[in-house]
Amino acid sequence: MGTADSLTRLRSLGFQEVTAPALVFAQVPLARDCTQVIGTRPALGTRVSVSAISSSAERNEVSIAGAFAELDRLAGIFSRYESDSALSVLNDAGHLAAPPPELVRVFERALYVHALSRGAFDVTVKPVMDLLAARFPAAAPSASELRDAAARVGACHLAVKRRIIRFQRPGMGATLDGIAKGYIVDRMADLLTCHGIHQFLIDAGGDIRVNGLKQPGRPWTVAVRDPATDGVLPQAIALRGGAVATSGGYERFYDPGRRFHHLIDPSSGCSPAGTWSVSVIAPNALAADALATTVFVLGPDAGLSLLEQLPDCAGMIVTEGGAQRRSRRWNGFSIGQKECIA
Repeated sequence: MGTADSLTRLRSLGFQEVTAPALVFAQVPLARDCTQVIGTRPALGTRVSVSAISSSAERNEVSIAGAFAELDRLAGIFSRYESDSALSVLNDAGHLAAPPPELVRVFERALYVHALSRGAFDVTVKPVMDLLAARFPAAAPSASELRDAAARVGACHLAVKRRIIRFQRPGMGATLDGIAKGYIVDRMADLLTCHGIHQFLIDAGGDIRVNGLKQPGRPWTVAVRDPATDGVLPQAIALRGGAVATSGGYERFYDPGRRFHHLIDPSSGCSPAGTWSVSVIAPNALAADALATTVFVLGPDAGLSLLEQLPDCAGMIVTEGGAQRRSRRWNGFSIGQKECIA
């Protein structure tokens, strides 16, 4: 079944067509009555792929195309780069009446993680990010400018209700970069399940959600990225369900000296030092995404302490010196030196 046929089927199911890069499909025969289809295209500022396994290649393609249609719909809500997105309207006006329920849900979960982390995870760091983007690469912001921007950060001044979302102080703004992608991946997973796909792997630029086995007796295996070499660490993790996400300070820098990156400590307005990357395994991608950012901001000691308190989660921290620090439950997923078999 081709892409055009898949889109026709989606229209009949009620999906609206959106302008997006072409979705490329590849089929991988696994057994006599089992086929893996992989759909890939750029999205969310990265490359997103969905691997679906069932007895029907046609069902796999239709389900994957539907998952990407859901991705596009949600990206139109959460994007801070599209002027007409719900998040952008909130940032511009300082309030948003009748917000989409998906936006309310993500903000509610963000506030939960904010409380869990005692403020380390804070979606209202946008004023600091805007300052860094405005100053670099010409010059670094002054200490007073950073203090002023950090003073406008504080999720405790974000009111989230079903009928309205409001910033309670002037000059505030929100970015959902550290949690929305995980939520989108989870919604894609829900859609695949509703279409009868129970064996799948979704990879959205390091935010990964899996379900079921890839083959009988073989779980999905995921390699962990090595921030020092841009390769993979000499190990992999095995997942039969749940998610893993990695946050790294090596990905996007504002300044040539690489002191300021996209992960911000809300208490100081600066990027945390001492950690290169954090990988977190959790029951869903939203939790893995948010916790990876949280642990990075907290640092190795406090970050590991938080992970040890969460019975369904595990994590590994790579420090700037290359040392690996793992929570107790991490080794239960580690399978040693393997290639990624996604």
